[in-house]
Amino acid sequence: MANKPEKFIDENGLRLDGRAVDEIRPMTIEIGVLSRADGSCYLEWGKNKILAAVYGPRELHPRRMQKPDEAIVRYRYNMAAFSVEDRARPGPSRRSIEISKVSRDAFAPIIMTKYYPSAVIDVFAEVLQADAGTRTAAINAASIALADAGIPMKGLISACAVGKVDGQLVLDLNKDEDNYGNADLPIAMTQDGEISLLQMDGNLTKEEFKKALEMATEGCRQILEIQKEALKKKFASHEEVVESLVEVAEEKAEDIQNEIELIEEDFETSEFEDEEGIEVIVVKTDISEPADETSGEDFTEFTEGEGSKTDETEDPEAEKVGERYEQ
Repeated sequence: MANKPEKFIDENGLRLDGRAVDEIRPMTIEIGVLSRADGSCYLEWGKNKILAAVYGPRELHPRRMQKPDEAIVRYRYNMAAFSVEDRARPGPSRRSIEISKVSRDAFAPIIMTKYYPSAVIDVFAEVLQADAGTRTAAINAASIALADAGIPMKGLISACAVGKVDGQLVLDLNKDEDNYGNADLPIAMTQDGEISLLQMDGNLTKEEFKKALEMATEGCRQILEIQKEALKKKFASHEEVVESLVEVAEEKAEDIQNEIELIEEDFETSEFEDEEGIEVIVVKTDISEPADETSGEDFTEFTEGEGSKTDETEDPEAEKVGERYEQ
């Protein structure tokens, strides 16, 4: 671990990394990085590198854990063994279990679990490289991954932290500020400004706490804009593909219509019009009266004598054959 810096804020009001006290670290977001996940996000925030994946909604096993009226959300936060300078012990720790619980609760106000009864939504946040503020970075990445998975939500969750160094409040702590600072206040909130996560480590006065909330709110607003831009960029490309497919389909439809018109013209001006001696007779059948309503006048009445005449055979050879058959 590096030695503690003598000053965290210089005479110009700039911090060790050159940022102002109310400035967040640069953030980049890439969506859909995992093909087998329903939704995924890779986020870099300063030197933090987070990979978030969402699986579900899917059937929950064992079934005794299912809720018949809503889905269960499971959140797993984990730091890779190589994510810090001193190798971290693999597997869950008390810290990771705690962060997993509070992070899951942070999403409770926005995920609409009523649409998926007896199901489960699994959220995995893996810290590949840690540089302070990993829980807030993981929440930001998980929020994008949930949106990428198409999970119905009331909005996005944005998170950042405010700390105190050299007796002054600063937004979005870096590693040295987090290790040697006097206080740390991570906050997560919805895009409507509702706080869904608030923790504090250290001491702050009432006035400092109020100012820290204002700074965190502004920081979350900036992060929300970055999240929205990332989602717009992802789905705008999909819209362009859809628009191009629609244009191709319209062109094909026009070509088919032109072919139909040409066929009709050819049929109308066919060779039959030029040939002589060919007459086309159109027989029109009157079907205005149903068949079962035929009047009795259409039938000819036969008498018994007339009927016997019809049975007489006019062919003499046929008569001879009949006589032989009788003998």
